[in-house]
Amino acid sequence: MVLPVQFLMAAVLITAAAALIDWRTGHIPNGLTLGPLAVAPLLHAILAFREQGITAAGMAFGWSALGAIACGIAPLLIWLANGGGGGDLKLMAALGALLGPMVGLEAETYMFVGATLYSMAWMAYRGQLLRTLGNTMMLVVNPFLPKEKRRELPEAMMTKLRFGPSIFAGTCLAAYLNWRA
Repeated sequence: MVLPVQFLMAAVLITAAAALIDWRTGHIPNGLTLGPLAVAPLLHAILAFREQGITAAGMAFGWSALGAIACGIAPLLIWLANGGGGGDLKLMAALGALLGPMVGLEAETYMFVGATLYSMAWMAYRGQLLRTLGNTMMLVVNPFLPKEKRRELPEAMMTKLRFGPSIFAGTCLAAYLNWRA
């Protein structure tokens, strides 16, 4: 399935706005995420119906919905572990609905790689990299330790990262690599 350029452009514009707002406020507004999440499957279906009929419309709607689910799984797990915000989750689901599961997961992969590299460089610059890596190791090991040996990490020792700019960068890279003339 070739993704129409309009969906790539919409994804880039939406994530650009989300990145700017997230960078400044630490929140991604629902109006920026829920609208595309609801409208994208319908637009995919309408375009497919106009070109190929009702069967293609149903397939396009389902493909878009599958994209929203596929791109929302990892952010959902991060959100459930209190590691990310709900806006990031909704934005990634909206991207999945706009871009479909293949390009959406591609953008999400680029986002996670970019966020990892950026956060490690930022923490190294601030002198927090080794402490944060130690905290991460403790979060991974803690569930497997006996209860008497587990250590709780105070909230103050946790490092927060705004994913909006990384989502924008990952989306731009995926859009560039999937652009069709």
